[in-house]
Amino acid sequence: MATLEDSFLADLDELSDNEAEMDENDGDVGNEEEDVDMDMADLETLNYDDLDTVSKLQKSQRYIDIMQKVEEALGKDSDGAEKGTVLEDDPEYKLIVDCNQLSVDIENEIAIVHSFIRDKYKLKFQELESLVHHPIDYARVVKKIGNETDITLVDLGDLLPSAIIMGISVTSLTTKGSPLPEDVLQKVLGACDRALDLDSARKKVLDFVESKMGSIAPNLSAIVGSAVAAKLVGTAGGVSALAKMPACNVQVLGHKRKNLAGFSSTSQSRVGYIEQTEILQSTPPGLRARASRLVAAKSTLAARVDATRGDMSGINGKALREEIRKKIEKWQEPPPARQPKPLPVPDSEPKKRRGGRRLRKMKERYAVTDMRKMANRMRFGTPEESSLGDGLGEGYGMLGQAGSNRLRVSSVPSKLKLNAKVAKKLKERQYTGGATTSGLTSSLAFTPVQGIELCNPQQALGLGSGTQSTYFSESGTFSKLKKI
Repeated sequence: MATLEDSFLADLDELSDNEAEMDENDGDVGNEEEDVDMDMADLETLNYDDLDTVSKLQKSQRYIDIMQKVEEALGKDSDGAEKGTVLEDDPEYKLIVDCNQLSVDIENEIAIVHSFIRDKYKLKFQELESLVHHPIDYARVVKKIGNETDITLVDLGDLLPSAIIMGISVTSLTTKGSPLPEDVLQKVLGACDRALDLDSARKKVLDFVESKMGSIAPNLSAIVGSAVAAKLVGTAGGVSALAKMPACNVQVLGHKRKNLAGFSSTSQSRVGYIEQTEILQSTPPGLRARASRLVAAKSTLAARVDATRGDMSGINGKALREEIRKKIEKWQEPPPARQPKPLPVPDSEPKKRRGGRRLRKMKERYAVTDMRKMANRMRFGTPEESSLGDGLGEGYGMLGQAGSNRLRVSSVPSKLKLNAKVAKKLKERQYTGGATTSGLTSSLAFTPVQGIELCNPQQALGLGSGTQSTYFSESGTFSKLKKI
């Protein structure tokens, strides 16, 4: 069993181990802080020292070789690969794939140069970046303005719309910037020239890719156009990669998510380059989401045909485009008018009815009686009797006429007969319940002769006649019935 000293020594050993681990962790944190400081220093040198340290793409050998091949390809005409050749082995296709990758690198390089220009020029006009968002337009405006203090003297009509020019002119009057030094201004103007050169190179690459899309992907180009086909192929990484993608991914290729600053994104369109096609631009806004799914599905089919080099004439692509057009036109047609529904043809054969005792009883219950039959008939040349006389009221037809010998009308009209019945009932009620007796009367009477005697209380009131007189009558006798 361990003593108290041993437990204290064990606790001290654990404390020493924890201190050693904390020292190691402090050393690692220090190294990480040093790495972060080095990265921040590199970013600072990239952003503020020299343009050549920021933009290195134009001096790379890959950029020079691809641009040289593009210029040579644009100078000569080629019919593309023949049918049956493997697409990946075609040198022109490899050049197109390289151009697509280079166009992405050029866009990233333009963004870096734009950041350099913006950081340097914000000392002169800080509000300009919030008014002009496009990098190339920003570079053109900065190059046009330079170190000019009065921007109203600078003609920006060929670069920007009039509304943005008005905003720049008004904002320049309240800006707190100061003119740039000469060396900084030269760096900014050189960065503007480099951004414009990169933009022209990107356009040249895209023009080359668009010109070759007719031979590389003729069916895809027939549906979405050469420009959009080049963007789709470049973003996907080639025709083969595009053919392997599902239609739902092709639909969102090139889509850029916008920061709506807390607003709802339900109204934001989730369509990429396909939205730039002629088909979707001519489609009503309410059907564009449905049309984009259709175009993406047909574009995927066309890309698969182009990847296998199945149809280099583009006939399948034209057929798919015509199918898309017909479907969109069908969607826009008004619904057909509702046609009146004709009545069904009646059955000539009688319906089968069940028989039996219950049906016969029902028929007897609802059958026309002999009296009604006679009332519905009329004898020729003989006037019929009526309930009110002189042909007024309900006619009796042949009822009660001589010669029928079957049924006759009773001499008492029905209304009078009803009145007689009611009068008889009232008279009976007067006899039976008309006279009321006191609650103190009793059937026991006290006489001096017999003492207590049982008598009829109604006889004293003069009610000895009628049906009750037989029960208490002195002359009443028992009646004897003969057995049959």
